[in-house]
Amino acid sequence: MKSIIRQLGQAPLSAKFGIAVIFTYSFVAVFAPVLAPFGETEVVSEGFAPWGGEYLLGTDNLGRDMFSRLLYGARNTVGIAFMTTALAFLLGGLTGLIAALRGGWIDQGLSRVVDILMAIPQLIFALLILSVVGTTVTSLILVIALLDATRVYRLARATAMNVVVLDYVEAAKLRGEGMWWLITREVLPNIAAPLIAEFGLRFCFVFLFISALSFLGLGMQPPTADWGGMVRDNAVLITFGDVTPLLPALAVALLTVSVNFVVDWMLHRSSGLKE
Repeated sequence: MKSIIRQLGQAPLSAKFGIAVIFTYSFVAVFAPVLAPFGETEVVSEGFAPWGGEYLLGTDNLGRDMFSRLLYGARNTVGIAFMTTALAFLLGGLTGLIAALRGGWIDQGLSRVVDILMAIPQLIFALLILSVVGTTVTSLILVIALLDATRVYRLARATAMNVVVLDYVEAAKLRGEGMWWLITREVLPNIAAPLIAEFGLRFCFVFLFISALSFLGLGMQPPTADWGGMVRDNAVLITFGDVTPLLPALAVALLTVSVNFVVDWMLHRSSGLKE
C-alpha cells in the first residue's frame, strides 16, 4: 500500500487528475441512488424545465430530472462499458495466449477467424447484429465484447509470441508444466504492462462505442438513463442555445480524457523512461 501511495505521489499532474476523475465517476456510479435527488425514470415536472431551484440542471424532454439521470447514467454507461471491456479481455486475451503457446493449426484457425471479424467495419457489424438479436443489455455486452476481443487477441498473441520462445518458457515446458501454469506464471506476468495499458484504451473505445450506439437508438433502451441516449433525447435544445444536451457529452469526454491520462502515465512507467 505504501509503495502504491508513493507511486501516486510521484505521478504527473495529468495522471493525478485522471485518477481523481476515475474515482469520482466510480463513486457516483456506486452511490447514484443515494446521491440522486429523484428516481432514474421519475417524471417530476413539465418537459424542458429551466435550470435552477428544485431541478439543478432542469428536466429532459419528458420532465425527468437531468441531474439525477446524469448520475444514473454513470452507473449504466460506465458499468456496462467496464463489464464489456473485461469480457473482451477475458475472451481475446485467453485465446491469444493459447494461440501463441500452441501454435500450429490452432494459431492459424483462431487468427483467420479474427481476420474475418476485423475485416468487417465494427459499427456496421454491431448495427447489423443488434438489429437481428435485439438491443437488450446482455446482447449489447456480448456483441461489443466479441468485436473488441479481436483487437485484444491480436495484442495478446503478438506480445506472447515474443515470450514463448525464451529459454525459461522452454524450460517450463520441458519440466512438464501445463498450459494454465505457462499462461499464469511464465507468459502473462511478462506482458502485463501493455495489456493493462490496452485495457484502459479499449475501455475508452467501448465507452464511446456504447454511447454512439445509444445515440443512434441501438444501445441501451429507454427509460434507462444513458449518456448517449440523453444527448439524442434533448438535442433539440441546442437550436435554442441551451447547453443541456452537451452535459452528457461532456461527461463522456471528461472520462475518456482522464483514462487516457492514466494510460499514458502507466505506459511511461512500464517503458522505464525517466521524467
